[in-house]
Amino acid sequence: MEAATLQATPFTPFQIEMLELIAKVNTEREMSDIRRLLGQYFAKQAEDAVDRLWDEGVLNDDVIEGWKNEHMRTPYKK
Repeated sequence: MEAATLQATPFTPFQIEMLELIAKVNTEREMSDIRRLLGQYFAKQAEDAVDRLWDEGVLNDDVIEGWKNEHMRTPYKK
């Protein structure tokens, strides 16, 4: 990509706040704990989204059974 086509994207207030918090991390243990907490947060968000889809009827046992036989690999030309 050419340098002329790159545009600076300003950080959002949320991103700035996260950067300021991360700047206070002093040890690998602290960073590891933060990674774990963020992972748990996003896992919970995903779990809640799946639960909503289940409650709305978008996901059900039949859909999940269908996934067992789905082939979603990228076809490659030989």
